[in-house]
Amino acid sequence: MQAPAARTVLSFDYGLRRIGVAVGNTLSGTAAALATIDARDGEPDWRAVARCVADWQPAAIVVGVPYNMAGSNALLTAAALQFADRLAERFGIEVHRVDERLSSREAEDQLRERRRSGAKTRRVRRGEVDQEAARLLLLQWLRAQPGEPAR
Repeated sequence: MQAPAARTVLSFDYGLRRIGVAVGNTLSGTAAALATIDARDGEPDWRAVARCVADWQPAAIVVGVPYNMAGSNALLTAAALQFADRLAERFGIEVHRVDERLSSREAEDQLRERRRSGAKTRRVRRGEVDQEAARLLLLQWLRAQPGEPAR
């Protein structure tokens, strides 16, 4: 039996001012924080997005979609869904939407814990939280894939 081919996946944590980006691999089930892309009133820096896509050549893209705790649409739900649609249109890559409730909170908590433990030496910056949230979203998506390693 042949092992499944590794696929590169990019993940975006959409925001009105910043978009966190992470990259992962379906074979290893791992993800790494990659970059923060600026946005102006919700409009991404599409050249920076295109550079990420060109550099990493992903087989798929994951976009976090924020919902309220009760599951209803949040303030940014429609904008994040539109961002996901525009990614699919611009790059012709399959885009998966992932529920991102509490991902930014979890990202901030993890980064602060790394700071407390001494693993991270400088203070936690907003862009790092966005990148870490994108990484956590990607890990969530990777773990949900059938036949993918659970890490």
